[in-house]
Amino acid sequence: MEKLVIWVTFLCLFTIRLSECYKVGEARIHTLFSTECNNYFDWQTVGIMHSYRKSGHPGPITRLLSCTEEQKRQYRGFDLAPTMEVPSMSRHPITGDWYPAINKPAGVLHWLKHSADAKNVDWVVILDADMIIRGPILPWELGAKKGRPVAQYYGYLIGCDNLLAQLHTKHPELCDKVGGLLVYHIDDLRAMAPFWLSKTEEVREDRDHWATNITGDIYGTGWISEMYGYSFGAAEVGLSHRITDDLMIYPGYIPRKDVEPLLLHYGLPFAVGNWSFTKLDHHEDGIVYDCERLFPEPPYPREVKIIETDPGKRRGLMLSIECMNTLNEGLLLHHIGRGCPKPKWTRYLSFLKSRTFAELTQPKSPGRISWITEETHEEQEMVAEARKPYPKIHTVFSTECTPYFDWQTVGLMHSFRLSGQPGNITRLLSCTDEELKNYKGHDLAPTHYVPSMSVHPLTGDRYPAINKPAGVLHWINHVQIDAEYIVILDADMIMRGTITPWEFKAARGRPVSAPYGYLIGCDNILAKLHTRNPQACDKVGGVIIMHIDDLRKFALYWLLKTEEVRADREHYATNITGDIYQAGWISEMYGYSFGAAELNLRHRIDGSIMMYPGYAPKRDVNYRVFHYGLVYKVGNWSFDKGLWRNIDLVNNCWAKFPDPPDPSTLDITDEGAYHRDLLSLECGRTLNDALYLHHKRRNCPDARTQAILDRAAVNKDKALRKFRKIIENDATRNGSSESSDSQESLVPPASDQFSSFRTWVVVLWVVSFLGFLALMATVFAGRRKRKTKGKHHKSKKRLSYSGLFDLHGKNAELCDKL
Repeated sequence: MEKLVIWVTFLCLFTIRLSECYKVGEARIHTLFSTECNNYFDWQTVGIMHSYRKSGHPGPITRLLSCTEEQKRQYRGFDLAPTMEVPSMSRHPITGDWYPAINKPAGVLHWLKHSADAKNVDWVVILDADMIIRGPILPWELGAKKGRPVAQYYGYLIGCDNLLAQLHTKHPELCDKVGGLLVYHIDDLRAMAPFWLSKTEEVREDRDHWATNITGDIYGTGWISEMYGYSFGAAEVGLSHRITDDLMIYPGYIPRKDVEPLLLHYGLPFAVGNWSFTKLDHHEDGIVYDCERLFPEPPYPREVKIIETDPGKRRGLMLSIECMNTLNEGLLLHHIGRGCPKPKWTRYLSFLKSRTFAELTQPKSPGRISWITEETHEEQEMVAEARKPYPKIHTVFSTECTPYFDWQTVGLMHSFRLSGQPGNITRLLSCTDEELKNYKGHDLAPTHYVPSMSVHPLTGDRYPAINKPAGVLHWINHVQIDAEYIVILDADMIMRGTITPWEFKAARGRPVSAPYGYLIGCDNILAKLHTRNPQACDKVGGVIIMHIDDLRKFALYWLLKTEEVRADREHYATNITGDIYQAGWISEMYGYSFGAAELNLRHRIDGSIMMYPGYAPKRDVNYRVFHYGLVYKVGNWSFDKGLWRNIDLVNNCWAKFPDPPDPSTLDITDEGAYHRDLLSLECGRTLNDALYLHHKRRNCPDARTQAILDRAAVNKDKALRKFRKIIENDATRNGSSESSDSQESLVPPASDQFSSFRTWVVVLWVVSFLGFLALMATVFAGRRKRKTKGKHHKSKKRLSYSGLFDLHGKNAELCDKL
């Protein structure tokens, strides 16, 4: 009997405990997140697993680890989390498409089919690896039901509202803009998961509809196909979500009042004061396996209170430092668990172990959640769009008031519109007052007018390239700029895709640029002469992505160092600068590198941003910019921008460059040369397409009509020249006794007409004399008679002039038109 009481008591206690954690009798929960076999996902795994343990989130958790057999042989992190190995689909087994995001739906489907846990669960919570869990995610408290999953709102999935949904689901009206956090009944997940995978494959293959204005994908490369695969898959099985914008937040953004987000999704760069964090900076970081290494410590809570006095903004910053501190705490405990030596005491480690930090990171409950319903959908969407988690971008480029820069502007603006580049664009137009009076290209681009420094106002040095740093500095000082990142291009560029700071890993204090290896002055006496930090001189240029705060500090140095290098004529030599002209022409480029070095602004150098047409491209690199600054050719066709320096292609209707050859004529036996030539032709075709659309917008006449008008103008010009030549020849014969027997007469023979200019002049005098006599006769005649004779006089004059025009035979009709 005593044993029975003990067993009953134990069973009751066990049931109570199990009920608290799993809600036995109501629901059992399992959490999933997807990763791959690399360092990037390993430190994220440490972060999410640590936050999972701290948060009090119930139920087991499983990492869906997608790896190839080769990756598994070298992988070190199998013990980082409870794991189910999943066959990798990063490289699609059928199409060969490289798309690692597909591993998420593929992993979930594999877990449902092959995991014993999937047979003993009621609810599944699906997260991303780059998340920090702050509190229990309880389906019954969030109102999730069978047939009604809960999800986070993703307002930028505009494909749910347009043609994309109509093409890829039978129920476009059920397409919900959701993702990030998914809370699912297991039966619904079993029904939906196969469609999630198949619809992801379907959208990924639909390259015709990858454009930003269709998908909302800022890259325009189908990268969010998996998100649409989820939304379309759920719509296919008739699932309608309970949607909120309050359960998850990106660090750096401000939560709504009285709302406590349960998830911090650090997928985007964020900053607190001068400190910042970008997960892409740590793509290859083996921090998980390096004892005592943590991410750079963020400001302390008391410092945040000093940085920001506004309560709402301060609360957002506190969430940002909580995210980073939780990641670092997880790494610290992980290293200790791995047997790393006890770390040395630091103020930061002391803070991570303090009661203050423990209290700040206690498990949270969501508070008051606003749910997006049919009635509030439009209003909530506007709020979400305003909070879209991407920093604003502004693109600028520098030009002058010349035909040369006008056709380049037309090309760049056309490609900018096609590229899907987010944000606005501004042309920095450097012109003198005199040039502006006659300039016709004001409407070619959104423009900020800049005083020209082509001729330096102090030294008189003619150096138009200085207008680039001078223009940027003028723009910053005279325009209210709300963008967080600035992309600086040259006018002679064609954009092929987006250039964004988050993709190329730009951050405050860490600009991104393309490599300019020929700037050898960074390695020799030139850098030592012109910067205090020659070791920080980077050989970069062309495309620049820079945080606005860095640009505000840097722009003046760029201009001053350009002036300084330009004045240093003693060091123009090619073996010092790399300038093949030895004329200081690339002083502006060194001005940029030396100016950045002065501030210790070290660049992330990325060779995939820009390429020169005619150069061999790297395999599988999607270059974002063509820089056609150098001569390039394909077969007998070539392009040299310098040959078009003084030709007005913009204001002459249907003017264009010689058409590049058809791609079908290229030799395909050499794959490298074939790909190089294809890109070169693409650049040439894009320029001509831009000019064609420009002329069309300018309402140029039909090309056939224009050709007729051009021929008429040519004929008219020839006739005028011939007429002038006749007069010049006659004047020459009359004024000199010498004549050239070899010179052919330009006057066509006329058998019954006057044969010389002299005779023609005599006739004119005779006619004039007769006219004078007739006029005198009218003086003595009556009024009626005078009228009659006056008409006769005019008739005679007309006849005389008609004889003059008949003088030239076939040209008479044309001269009448003149």
